[in-house]
Order: sequence, then C-alpha cells, then structure tokens
Amino acid sequence: MGTRAFVNKRYQASTRPSAKSGDAPLLITVITLLAFGLLMLYSASVDYSVEILGEGPNYMLKRQVLWLLLGIAAAFILSHLDYHYWRRLAVLSMLGTVVALIGVLLISELRLGAVRTVYNGSIQPSELAKLTTVIYLAVWLYAKRAQLHNIELGLIPLAIILGLIGGLIYLQPDLSATATVFILGGTLFFLAGADMKQLIILMVLAALVAWVVIQFSEKGQERVEFYWLGLKDPMNASYHVRRALEAIVNGGFLGLGIGKSLTKLTGLPVPPTDSIFAVVAEEFGIFGASILILLYAVLIWRSLVIARRAPDMLGTLLATGLAFWIGIEALINMTVMVGLLPVAGNALPFISAGGSSLVTSLAAMGIIYNVSRQRGEESQAEDEWRAFGATADLRRRNGRRGYTRTRRSR
Repeated sequence: MGTRAFVNKRYQASTRPSAKSGDAPLLITVITLLAFGLLMLYSASVDYSVEILGEGPNYMLKRQVLWLLLGIAAAFILSHLDYHYWRRLAVLSMLGTVVALIGVLLISELRLGAVRTVYNGSIQPSELAKLTTVIYLAVWLYAKRAQLHNIELGLIPLAIILGLIGGLIYLQPDLSATATVFILGGTLFFLAGADMKQLIILMVLAALVAWVVIQFSEKGQERVEFYWLGLKDPMNASYHVRRALEAIVNGGFLGLGIGKSLTKLTGLPVPPTDSIFAVVAEEFGIFGASILILLYAVLIWRSLVIARRAPDMLGTLLATGLAFWIGIEALINMTVMVGLLPVAGNALPFISAGGSSLVTSLAAMGIIYNVSRQRGEESQAEDEWRAFGATADLRRRNGRRGYTRTRRSR
C-alpha cells in the first residue's frame, strides 16, 4: 500500500480528504494585514500622489482598492480550486511566465532605471514569476521526489529552471527579485529532500553567481558598498537607509500618530512602496512595527501548521514554499529599512502599493487556504512520507545526508 501510494500519480477516492472549512486564524490575519495596509497606504500616498504623480490625493488608494478586489477574487477562486490541479497547470503557468518575462523586456517602459513593468507600471511580471516558480518547483519536486538524490535528475534540472527564470528577471534588471527566486528554489529543494552534498553545491553556485553579478553590475556594487559603510556607521549608509532610520528614530516607541509622518514629506524615497515600513515605524512607533512583524509571524506559523497537516507532500511543498515567499519578501523589505541588508526593491506584502504584489500575494494565500480545507486524518501523505523516509535512510547509509526528519516523525 505504501509503495503503491508513493509511486501512483492518481489519487484514489479512499485517500482523498474531504473538503473542510479553512484555517480561520490565517484568514483573520490576512484580513487584518489588508485593512492595515489600506490605512497605511492612504497615509503614505496622499502627498506622493499629488506632488510626485500629479494626481488627486486618493489616486494611489483607489488603484490599490481595485487591485485588492482583483486579488480577493483570485484568492477566492484558488481557495476553491483543488491544489492537485496544479499538477496539470504548472507547466502552462511557467510557460506563460517565461513569455511574460520576455515580453516585458521587449515592450515595457523604463521606470526608475529598469524595464520591469507594463501598462503604466500596473503589472510587474517578476512578481508573477515568484509565484509560478514556487508552484512549478513544488509540482516538479513532488513528481521527482524519489530521484532527487541523483544530481542529473535533481540539482542540474533545478539549476536550469532557476537559471532561466532568474536570468530573465536579472536582464530587467531586478537583482532583488532574482535573489528571491534563487532563495525560494533552494528552500524548496531542501524541503523536498535533497541531500546535503547537493545543497552545498547549490549554495556554492549561488554565491559564485552572486559575486559575478555584483562584479558586472554598477548598481549592485554601489548597493553593496553603501551597505558595508552603513554597517560600520549608519551616517555613511545610502540616502534611502538614512532617511528610513530617521523615520524610525522619529517614531520612538509609540509613534507620532497616523498621518503625522514627517519624513514622507521631506524626501523619504517612495514612501507608499519600498519605504512604507519606515512610515509605519514613524507613525506607530516600534510598538506598532512589532505588531506588524507579529502578524507576519502568525501568517507564516499558520501556513506551516497547514503544511504539516497537508494530505500529501505536494500540499506541504506548496504551503511551505508560498509561506516562505511571503516571509522572505517581508523580511527583506523590513531589514533593508534598518540597514541590515543592501537596498532592494522587495514590496512589503499586503501593505506596499503595487497591484502585481498584492494580487500574487493574495493568490498565494488562496492556494494555502485550499490546502487547509483539504487536510485529512490518515491519508496518502503518511505512505509518501514513510516511503520517503526509507529512501532517505538508505541514502544516509550510502554516505549521503537526507532532509530533516521533522515531518517523518509524525
């Protein structure tokens, strides 16, 4: 039974879990983040909309609400679409993403020194690429889970996939999105059961690629230089980081109050998007910023609980990968604002202005919510993880290291 369940690609009715109500804490957390995001976006964008964009004071808020409605529709549909259908849709989704990434290089407009968007900055294909990369890799790793110990069937195809997507994003250029895709790929590879030898090779390759990219990128060299200077003395950090730190210091513990940020009016770069966490810290203080961080922690925690209870490994990989993606985006955005990472363009999920980021983040939540609705008692997952555990033990006896046994302890 266990062996058949491990290799059989079709799910038997007896092992399929029935749909249940989804994870309420996850839903409440996402709604809270969305409501807070609209509040902060309005506060951060009024003057920016008028003085920088030359539009009305509610311009960015109205656009964000429209994208929010589209994102909610996407989340609703995906929360009711059995996540196993992604086994059929993953290749098509990845092909569409590759076409979009090529298209943005050919027809997009130059914005802030890069060609990342189309339709007046409304659509950013690199955000879609992050979502589809997680989905595609989850499906691919699930299908190849028994052969991942083989470098020719595991590491090499993974490197090709990540190289293709990362390379197209880098050409825009978007260094932070490229790094995010590689981090997500490595994380999923580890979670799927890659042995330590391949993980070390992957990390060495990633470090080598990062070094080469920085050497040939003037912007990358500048960011790294300012980053090191800022670590030694915050007063020598980049202008962006200095203004963000100023906002955080101004906010103190409890903040200046909603709408009362000063730095958003005196030169803080792009307060509605990349710098919105600095506005949060200035208006709500360290206390409010800590609450926001706690909300992200709850979101990731509930997603990992859902992944742990998923009826099969595919559900586990999807929920974990998507949760890590949201967490990585939030972590990079916030740590950049306090000077702990080089300046990057990662949005703060559910908070920053940006249609592509909001819609794809909500789509990810819809998929995770669907996994939570299909959690079962004793299901095919038990056979898969037990069989995979035996494979990992065999690899270990052959001198290779397997993945963490947390899941197999169930």
